[in-house]
Amino acid sequence: MNRHELTLQNLTRRFGSVAAVDQVSLTILPGQFVGVIGRSGAGKSTLLRLINRLIDPSEGQVSFGERTITSLRGKALREWRRDCAMIFQQFNLVERLDVLTNVLVGRLADHSFVNSMAMRFSDAERTMAIEALDRLDMAPKALQRAGTLSGGQQQRVAIARALVQNPRIMLADEPIASLDPGNATRVMEALKSINREDGLTVLVNLHTLDTARAYCDRVIAMRDGRVMFDGTAPQLTDEVVRDIYGSEGLEEFNEAVTSTSIRHREKVPA
Repeated sequence: MNRHELTLQNLTRRFGSVAAVDQVSLTILPGQFVGVIGRSGAGKSTLLRLINRLIDPSEGQVSFGERTITSLRGKALREWRRDCAMIFQQFNLVERLDVLTNVLVGRLADHSFVNSMAMRFSDAERTMAIEALDRLDMAPKALQRAGTLSGGQQQRVAIARALVQNPRIMLADEPIASLDPGNATRVMEALKSINREDGLTVLVNLHTLDTARAYCDRVIAMRDGRVMFDGTAPQLTDEVVRDIYGSEGLEEFNEAVTSTSIRHREKVPA
C-alpha cells in the first residue's frame, strides 16, 4: 500500500506568456480521493501532466515521499510513469487489438525492449490482466477487439490497463467527459472502489459539481492556473463556486450537471 505523500511546491508551467499552472502548492495524503474541478483552460489537465512528468515544470517541483520527481531522468522517470498511472479522456486503446492485449500493455514498463516489441507476456501477467478486467466487469470481453466496445467499456479497459501497472497513484484526466450518465456512473464507481479497496491515491479531473461532491474526499477548484479552493466536498457549496467562477461559471457547472448527471446511489445494469 502506498504510504507516501505527494507534494507540489510552487509548481508552475508557462506556455509563452501564459501560466497554465501558476504557483500551485499542495500536499495529497496517501489514499485520498481528490477531485480537481475547473472550467476549460483552468489548468487541470496540465497539472496532472506535470505530476506524471508528461511535461516538465517551468518552476517548482513535485515530490513523492523522499523522491524529487521533477529531477528524474531515464529509467527512473519511466518507473515513475509506471507508478503514477494515467487514464485519459480518449481511452488511448489500440482498437485493432483485443481487450486482453490492451490491458497487458500496462505491463510493458517491466519488460525488456525485445519482449516489449514482441508483446511477450507471462501466464502470471495474463492472469493479472484477467483479474483486473474482472474487477471492472469486463472479463467476458477479454478476447473482443477494443474498437468494438462502447465508450464506457473502453474506459473501464483503460482503468484495468492502469491497474496492472501496480501503480502507487492513479491520475484520471476527465475520464467521464465523453460518457453517458450510466457509463459515467460505472467508471466513477470503479475508481472509488479501487481507491477504497487498494488504498490507492486517486486524483481525477472533473467538470461536474455533483460528481465531485458524490465521490471525492477532497475537492480542489482551479481558475486561471491557480488553486482557488481546497476543502471537503460538503464545503464546496454553490455560493463558494459562485465566488470563484461567478454566476456564469456556476451556471456552466450546473449545465454540465444536467447533461452528464451522475446519481451516486443509482444502480445501472452492467
